Amino acid sequence: MSAPAPADLAVDIGGTTIAVGLVDAAGTLVHTAVRPTPHGDAETVWAQVAALIAETVRTAGGRVRAAGVVSAGPIERDAGTVSPINIAAWRSFPLRARVQAALPGVAVHLGGDGTAMALGESWRGAGRGVPSMLGMVVSTGVGGGLILDGAPYPGRTGNAGHVGHVVVDPAGAPCHCGGRGCVETVAAAPALVGWARSNGWTGSDAKTLAAAAAAGDPVATAAFARGAAALAAMIASVAATCDLDLVVVGGGVSRAGAVLFDPLRAALADHTGLAFLRGLRVVPAALGADAGLVGAAALTRPHGPRFG
Repeated sequence: MSAPAPADLAVDIGGTTIAVGLVDAAGTLVHTAVRPTPHGDAETVWAQVAALIAETVRTAGGRVRAAGVVSAGPIERDAGTVSPINIAAWRSFPLRARVQAALPGVAVHLGGDGTAMALGESWRGAGRGVPSMLGMVVSTGVGGGLILDGAPYPGRTGNAGHVGHVVVDPAGAPCHCGGRGCVETVAAAPALVGWARSNGWTGSDAKTLAAAAAAGDPVATAAFARGAAALAAMIASVAATCDLDLVVVGGGVSRAGAVLFDPLRAALADHTGLAFLRGLRVVPAALGADAGLVGAAALTRPHGPRFG
């Protein structure tokens, strides 16, 4: 009996969870291991990543073709380092070198988690067959990545698609990025909950807020309408800049369903008067939390597959 074909190792590091998986040549995720992102110093966070990598390599029987590693950003792609806003302990952390040392002889490719989400949805999800799209995650933060003319567009440093830091209110709230009025300060889960609580809602998290909105609670409904309006303004700006066909929205907040998507599409219609924007579609992500891992594996294929 022949040995199984080598798989690609995929690593997706975020502020809430760290996931490591194996992806086959067809882009199918065949193994996943997920653990919470620990609080603590840089080495504590790395130890969790290293443990998941070692566990996954054992699952693969040591047969790993290449590794795709993605992280919350910003990243420094050429240097191989990362400085995620939501992992305070990692500042210019040498992630690519650390993974390379853990996987001797295996090529390691580094990218941003937003680009990976877009890649995953383009390869195996809601964006298949679409030449130009924005993939975005609305969760604890707001992130994104771009596919333009069928190919990923990481930008000069690997950080293109940081749509959570498009400014939608120049006089708005301070953002963790150091700016002010970013869409993340209005539409991310903590911002939705914070606004609702400041207006009398007594719940504690975005999932409960979504349920309250679905049940008709006026404050919860207004919180999602406010967040959707900010997302719509940002999406219209990015679409006008990049001439997009599609926006795919994932992340925990997207699981609110119609509570988010109905006001988002209605608000977007107010911003898309130009003829080339009128066909822009906004759809839920198809791969859920798996999109980042599938997209991380796609980074190991710099000359294919093409997306769209």
